[in-house]
Amino acid sequence: MLPILPLFLIVSISYLVYTFLITPFFLSPLRHLPAAHWTARYSSLWINLQRYRSHENAAIWGAHRHLGPIVQLGPNEVSVNCIQGGLREVYAGGMEKPPGEAGFYNFFQNFGIPNMFSTSPTRPHSHRKRLISSLYSKTTLATSPALAAQTSLILYTRLLPALSATQPTGGTLNIYALLSAATMDIVTAYLFGLRASSTFLLDPAARDRFLGWYTSRHGFSFWGQEHPTLSAWVHRFLGIRLSPAFVGEANAAIEAWALEMCDTAAQASSPRTIGNEKEKGEGQGVADTPTVYATLYAAVATPPPSSKEAVVAVDRTAHLTTASELLDHFAAGFDTSGITLAYAVHELSSRPALQAALRAELLGLEPPIIPASAPALPSAKAVDALLLLHAVVWETLRLHPAIPGPQPRVTPAGGCRLGPEGVWVPGGVRVSASAGLLHAEESVFERAGEWRPERWAEEGTERRREMDRWFWAFGSGGRMCVGKHLAIHQMKHILAAIYSNFTTSIVNDEGIEQRDAYTAPPTSDELIITLVPVSAG
Repeated sequence: MLPILPLFLIVSISYLVYTFLITPFFLSPLRHLPAAHWTARYSSLWINLQRYRSHENAAIWGAHRHLGPIVQLGPNEVSVNCIQGGLREVYAGGMEKPPGEAGFYNFFQNFGIPNMFSTSPTRPHSHRKRLISSLYSKTTLATSPALAAQTSLILYTRLLPALSATQPTGGTLNIYALLSAATMDIVTAYLFGLRASSTFLLDPAARDRFLGWYTSRHGFSFWGQEHPTLSAWVHRFLGIRLSPAFVGEANAAIEAWALEMCDTAAQASSPRTIGNEKEKGEGQGVADTPTVYATLYAAVATPPPSSKEAVVAVDRTAHLTTASELLDHFAAGFDTSGITLAYAVHELSSRPALQAALRAELLGLEPPIIPASAPALPSAKAVDALLLLHAVVWETLRLHPAIPGPQPRVTPAGGCRLGPEGVWVPGGVRVSASAGLLHAEESVFERAGEWRPERWAEEGTERRREMDRWFWAFGSGGRMCVGKHLAIHQMKHILAAIYSNFTTSIVNDEGIEQRDAYTAPPTSDELIITLVPVSAG
């Protein structure tokens, strides 16, 4: 009989050889894929380190640049950067999000309650989406009296006065903060009604308080997003916080604020409140309609709300379920649109001739969005049809996607074929694509690193169709962004209001580079510009 110690060493060495040499290099179904790093065959340490260091997007982009459209990131993870064998199979094909309590998307639930974005299985996600998707359709938004009234009031009585108020001090301001305020006011007005919504354009202190909570969490998502079980275990048994306490405090403050809006919207949803137009200004009554809150709550409440009761008194669980869903909607809606608008203003501010061309297009609207037109707005359809405005927004979304990070899915149990060559990948493998990589594809977007709105002027060409196939700012498939058309509506109207009335130029854009993160705002959270009224330009 062999002595115990030599036997232990033989077994241990055999295990290590089998696990870290034979399996990854000779038995793993992923062994035919190029590896992003030499350790990726048998360990997730490399990709986790990139995520922890906030270097994930750059690292994966570098891997695809050198190794092709499909790469191995870890022993059970791949990244794809292609349409055939990529977006079509993974997203249009309906692959599930990573499941379980430790799943990547579980990080995005609120109040401890899953919402549509954080839900892994397709069936409950599809059910929730069916309840509200019609409220976000392009046709509904273009014809919504509530959204039209909300947009008019916010643009004419909040945004344009806030921009004009900078003139006595030279017109210099941090436009990023103001854009974030405008997007929050519009999106929360549509969700909760104007009376229940944010008033950030009127109340800079409230805006800055919220942005303080929101931005304090930047850079601290790794443990909660990638390793929530480990993070919770370390805190519980060792008393060590892997994420700072103030992150949880900021989350709680944001949830409390969201619940306040839901409470007010619930009262506004009561038939006792609807129709009471006393002391409301022009358009204010319909603007108070809590469009999304009222519809979603009515769909999830048990029993359905009585015509004689305030909504909030009926079903508190449904109220919190609705709050979890709509917090996700306004957080994503204000943040991504604010980021996009900041980069659109930054790009336009260094191109006076393009600003002039855009202004000429905008002033052709009937009526134009200028103070003298208040409270009338051009039709949403007319704003959406402006070719140069659309090209500015689309090219900004392409070059500066607000969410450039990977969107993980899991391959189906029976496996599938990925990549242009159709490499077989087994079930249960984490697979992802990202807008940041797709939009940088030089074979599709010529001079992809440059902001060139004119590339979107090619209507009906094969080049344009190919660009549309690779454009992924809102995702694709059944899980694509439900708020896409609301985001486009608010971005186009805000840009139209700014550039119909002002020219912009850069004062300080230090830190304008995007963070390397799942959601990627400017690293400095600032863009300092000067506004000059058109009449004085």
